[in-house]
Amino acid sequence: MFKGPDTNINLHVFSQGDEEIERMLIFRDWLRENSTNRNLYLKTKRELARKNWKYVQNYADAKSKEVESMIARARSSRRNV
Repeated sequence: MFKGPDTNINLHVFSQGDEEIERMLIFRDWLRENSTNRNLYLKTKRELARKNWKYVQNYADAKSKEVESMIARARSSRRNV
Protein backbone atom coordinates (compact mmCIF):
# COMPACT_ATOMS: atom_id res chain seq x y z
CA MET A 1 0.00 0.00 0.00
CA PHE A 2 1.43 3.34 -1.05
CA LYS A 3 -0.04 6.46 0.52
CA GLY A 4 0.13 9.82 -1.18
CA PRO A 5 -1.32 13.21 -0.30
CA ASP A 6 -4.51 12.65 -2.30
CA THR A 7 -4.66 8.93 -2.93
CA ASN A 8 -3.79 5.44 -1.81
CA ILE A 9 -2.50 2.86 -4.25
CA ASN A 10 -2.79 -0.83 -3.59
CA LEU A 11 -0.31 -2.61 -5.85
CA HIS A 12 -0.40 -6.39 -6.20
CA VAL A 13 2.92 -8.02 -7.10
CA PHE A 14 3.20 -11.73 -7.88
CA SER A 15 6.01 -14.05 -8.89
CA GLN A 16 5.95 -15.22 -12.48
CA GLY A 17 3.67 -18.23 -12.83
CA ASP A 18 1.78 -17.58 -9.58
CA GLU A 19 -1.78 -18.96 -9.80
CA GLU A 20 -3.08 -15.74 -8.21
CA ILE A 21 -2.33 -13.87 -11.46
CA GLU A 22 -5.02 -15.80 -13.35
CA ARG A 23 -7.48 -15.30 -10.48
CA MET A 24 -6.95 -11.54 -10.46
CA LEU A 25 -7.24 -11.30 -14.24
CA ILE A 26 -10.49 -13.31 -14.18
CA PHE A 27 -11.86 -10.88 -11.59
CA ARG A 28 -10.69 -7.82 -13.54
CA ASP A 29 -12.18 -9.08 -16.80
CA TRP A 30 -15.45 -10.01 -15.09
CA LEU A 31 -15.85 -6.48 -13.74
CA ARG A 32 -15.03 -5.00 -17.14
CA GLU A 33 -17.63 -7.15 -18.87
CA ASN A 34 -20.41 -7.22 -16.29
CA SER A 35 -21.90 -3.87 -15.27
CA THR A 36 -24.22 -5.41 -12.66
CA ASN A 37 -21.35 -6.99 -10.76
CA ARG A 38 -19.16 -3.93 -11.31
CA ASN A 39 -21.82 -1.75 -9.69
CA LEU A 40 -22.26 -4.23 -6.84
CA TYR A 41 -18.50 -4.22 -6.23
CA LEU A 42 -18.47 -0.42 -6.28
CA LYS A 43 -21.34 -0.28 -3.79
CA THR A 44 -19.61 -2.78 -1.51
CA LYS A 45 -16.33 -0.87 -1.62
CA ARG A 46 -18.03 2.46 -0.92
CA GLU A 47 -19.95 1.06 2.05
CA LEU A 48 -16.77 -0.44 3.50
CA ALA A 49 -14.77 2.73 2.82
CA ARG A 50 -17.09 4.66 5.11
CA LYS A 51 -15.87 2.60 8.06
CA ASN A 52 -12.70 3.24 10.01
CA TRP A 53 -10.35 0.29 9.72
CA LYS A 54 -7.46 -0.24 12.08
CA TYR A 55 -5.68 -2.27 9.41
CA VAL A 56 -6.10 -2.13 5.63
CA GLN A 57 -6.20 -5.92 5.63
CA ASN A 58 -9.45 -5.81 7.64
CA TYR A 59 -11.04 -3.81 4.81
CA ALA A 60 -9.75 -6.33 2.26
CA ASP A 61 -11.06 -9.22 4.34
CA ALA A 62 -14.48 -7.58 4.63
CA LYS A 63 -14.92 -7.44 0.85
CA SER A 64 -13.41 -10.86 0.16
CA LYS A 65 -16.73 -12.75 0.37
CA GLU A 66 -18.17 -10.62 -2.45
CA VAL A 67 -14.95 -10.87 -4.47
CA GLU A 68 -14.82 -14.67 -4.16
CA SER A 69 -18.48 -14.91 -5.16
CA MET A 70 -17.82 -12.87 -8.29
CA ILE A 71 -14.75 -14.91 -9.21
CA ALA A 72 -16.83 -18.08 -8.89
CA ARG A 73 -19.51 -16.61 -11.19
CA ALA A 74 -16.87 -15.53 -13.68
CA ARG A 75 -15.33 -19.01 -13.76
CA SER A 76 -18.74 -20.61 -14.11
CA SER A 77 -19.57 -18.26 -16.96
CA ARG A 78 -16.34 -19.20 -18.76
CA ARG A 79 -17.13 -22.93 -18.47
CA ASN A 80 -20.59 -22.40 -19.94
CA VAL A 81 -19.34 -20.68 -23.07
